[in-house]
Amino acid sequence: MTYRMVHVGLGGRGRHWVEQSIPPNVAAGRIEVAAAVDTDPDRLTLAQSELDLAAERCYTDLETALSEREADFVSIVTPPAAHEPVVDIALDHDCHILSEKPIADTLEGSVRIAKKVREADKKMGITMSHRFDQDKTTFRRAVQEASPIDYLTARYTGNVRERGVYSDYVHEMDDLLLLDGAVHHLDILASLVDAPCETVYADTWVPDAADYEGDCSGFVTMYFADGTRVQYEGSYANATAMNGWGHEQFRAECRDETIVLDHRELTRYPFDADDVGNWGRKPEGEQLPLDERPTWENTWLIEQFCDWLDGTARMETNVDAVLESMAIVFAAIESSKRDEVVNVQDLLNEAHANA
Repeated sequence: MTYRMVHVGLGGRGRHWVEQSIPPNVAAGRIEVAAAVDTDPDRLTLAQSELDLAAERCYTDLETALSEREADFVSIVTPPAAHEPVVDIALDHDCHILSEKPIADTLEGSVRIAKKVREADKKMGITMSHRFDQDKTTFRRAVQEASPIDYLTARYTGNVRERGVYSDYVHEMDDLLLLDGAVHHLDILASLVDAPCETVYADTWVPDAADYEGDCSGFVTMYFADGTRVQYEGSYANATAMNGWGHEQFRAECRDETIVLDHRELTRYPFDADDVGNWGRKPEGEQLPLDERPTWENTWLIEQFCDWLDGTARMETNVDAVLESMAIVFAAIESSKRDEVVNVQDLLNEAHANA
């Protein structure tokens, strides 16, 4: 069936939704945009031009929009600190929810949101879009086929030191790297391990040349219950974009092969008994084709969410499942502040107790 959606947020990421993610799902008959909301009235013209919404369907207040327009779900593309108030209004109007990451700007807020959604008997999905990009989807499948995993690494390094690339609020965020970028990368890494993350150690900082209030560079080490180790390197402020956004390097060291994703190219390096001890020769790998499907990222996630509303299996990135990834991110934030290893599950249990 076609679901009526009220879209909230027309800023930087919201523009991407309106221009690229929503229209294919409207064309496919999955959704109908009942209204668009943004506190900045100047942004509402975007919804009118890109979604062909009449001016009277564009609002600066969500409460008014949901009072005047019937909706099945609300999509949230606002700064993280605004997520919980939007969730509250959506639930008050008996709506399901599809939201950008993170669930909230704190772990306790994330737990509260998940609890409110469960108590309201509603469905909430989180658009962990990077996990569902073409190259990352193919990498995840290849790694799962090559298991068991020994350890994983990932690198995201870009040169976006100065303002002008992202919305200004990003430059004012606390813990920028972990809440804006690594929230995706750590989620991908955790999705590859069939066990909960036990401990995290993180070291994050702001380089002298970077125009950010919150830490924009860092290292994260994770240890999982099955013994899998993970090492992550991330930065928004390097001299060069060695592995910029969308072109990250992920490497899986498995028992019988090494799998590398680098700049959207996937290569498999099988174990070669005849090459043992040959330290100086660069191995020749087998380049693997990327998976093909009609849609990727948020366009695909909106499709998955609508399928879930239709009654199929729960969306993989439902709010309860994504709580585990949120716990890893917030454990990394705590670890960097305390300069010590943090137990992820203890932190999550504490948040449940306090929410």
